[in-house]
Amino acid sequence: MATPRNVIVVGGGLAGLMTTLKLAEAGIHVKLFSVVPVKRSHSVCAQGGINGAVNLRGEGDSPYLHFEDTITGGDFLNHQPPVMRMAERAPAMIFLLDRMGVPFNRTSEGLLSFRRFGGTLKHRTAHAGATTGQQLLYALDEQVRRYETSNAVSKYESWEFVGLIKDGEGICRGITAQNLQTMEIEAFPADAVVIATGGNGVIFGRSTNSIINTGAAVSICYQEGAMYGNPEMVQIHPTAIPGEDKCRLMSESVRGEGGRLWTPRDPYDKRHPLEIPDKDRWYFCEELDPVYGNLLSRDIVSFAIYCVCRIGKGIQGKQQVYLDITHLHNSRGGPYTRDQINDKLEGVLEIYEKFMREDPIDNPMRIYPAVHYTMGGLWVDYAKGTDSTLDLDSHRNQMTNIPGLYAAGEADYQYHGANRLGANALLSCLTGGELTAQGVMAYLKTLPAPSEDLSAQVINDARAAKQAQYVSLKSSNGSENPYGLHAELADVMWNNCGIWRKQNDLLAARDKLTELGTRAHQCSLLDASGWTNQAVPFTRALINMIEQSKAIVGGAIIRDESRGAHFKMDTPNRDDEKWLCTTKATWSTSGPSYDLSEKIECTYIAPRARKYRINQNMIVKEIMGEDALAGVGTTAAAASSGE
Repeated sequence: MATPRNVIVVGGGLAGLMTTLKLAEAGIHVKLFSVVPVKRSHSVCAQGGINGAVNLRGEGDSPYLHFEDTITGGDFLNHQPPVMRMAERAPAMIFLLDRMGVPFNRTSEGLLSFRRFGGTLKHRTAHAGATTGQQLLYALDEQVRRYETSNAVSKYESWEFVGLIKDGEGICRGITAQNLQTMEIEAFPADAVVIATGGNGVIFGRSTNSIINTGAAVSICYQEGAMYGNPEMVQIHPTAIPGEDKCRLMSESVRGEGGRLWTPRDPYDKRHPLEIPDKDRWYFCEELDPVYGNLLSRDIVSFAIYCVCRIGKGIQGKQQVYLDITHLHNSRGGPYTRDQINDKLEGVLEIYEKFMREDPIDNPMRIYPAVHYTMGGLWVDYAKGTDSTLDLDSHRNQMTNIPGLYAAGEADYQYHGANRLGANALLSCLTGGELTAQGVMAYLKTLPAPSEDLSAQVINDARAAKQAQYVSLKSSNGSENPYGLHAELADVMWNNCGIWRKQNDLLAARDKLTELGTRAHQCSLLDASGWTNQAVPFTRALINMIEQSKAIVGGAIIRDESRGAHFKMDTPNRDDEKWLCTTKATWSTSGPSYDLSEKIECTYIAPRARKYRINQNMIVKEIMGEDALAGVGTTAAAASSGE
């Protein structure tokens, strides 16, 4: 009788749940680890929808056009075969979710309702009001619970991943994890491991991400030998509520339903915004690109808002502009009643009203960009068949460079290139999770020995190493405050490696990160308790965030061009001849090294200018003036040669 296989999935969001579900369906036992209860995973915060070219409105949409928009939106930095697979699977994935009971919005005829999202001219985004992520997460969790009741899935909630177990040949054979209640550290052998732990927005402080999104799990894998793909590509969402503690997302669905971005032409206009006539309003996105208007891709809209505010044209000279849906209400000539608006957007509008104490249907919302998503992540492979499509029977699909270690969702780098289109995140989590499960199943067939045969010494050594690390942190009595260090890290990353990047600022950030890395090992941890100790895990995450930040900043330093979310003042143009390649970072104690040899596979579309009328370079010139790009300082080439 064959020994039953077991797989560990780290992360209880959509990517982790889909991987778990597909493996359990195939009869493979899964141990599912989540740092929080699964239903609190960050996928629950996704608002706007999930993309799929179902074409129910007869617009001539197709998976190919979805693929084309995704590649264009990613500024041609995404390998095309995996993206084509994602676009082709999208309609089936939406229908699968529908059958699982996701309460998608419907038309009056009972068909699925689709809205527009940024970067496309089609109605392609299925949605469940403005709480789509929550509805999808709950539906998948219900499916996984069916297998949990039959012991095919074992859940480890409130456990934090702290390291990999690798055998003498460097093959991943399990993980070490810490129980965040008892603080015990245990080792868990497995035949394969999947990392599906989401993004790293907490690095930047002012982010739309949950406080659990430190990126620590990805950073740990990176420090233990996994390559990190395109770390410099970090998406900043154009519309978030500025807050003292964190930023709260105002979904792209608001613009998808007709929301307009504007600021008074006189930024100090004292009239109530509803009293300001159109002639005195600056609808800057609509002027920059009359075709896409407010639904330009996120990197373009974020940059436009930033430039408007940088020249002092934000509301009352502040860092904020209006996101306005007041014109949609029928009392102001719009097509919808309050109930109809709430049917589409209530989840997100409630958030604004709760935190800003204003009714967004009667008052334009005040927003500003915030860090939202990381296109970069663990480098993962794929395999093609004879016709350039993916070979779905290959163990290489979604595998990192460490054999036996896979990644899915926002934790991998595969699908979004230099910029993610809205509503592609939920899709890539689900199709990526499905593909990961297929890759793992193919890999398990190649394994000669199950995890039960792994040496007890290897398992005990892995646990002992992480236990020693924990004890060392717990007994630290230095002078540094880890929460203060995190505030410094956030300031450095946002101000020096955010929307507006300059080589001198990036070089200064690199030096500062080296300093912060040293100081992070000199913290004073006042909490020495052995039960739900929060200080030690936070400090451990801080150390891992700093190491990941070094890769992000280093990638931005060497990428001597501007592409998607990476706009570098020193080199403001895209350079396909030199930089149509993946930035692959490898960790070392002295800092990351980079391999730029992997050229982007452009199987279906040759690189070309994006379809939008403008790019960041043109925005600077049109909003800030022709001279704004002059004299911006050191180039990356000079920096790398020591000049």
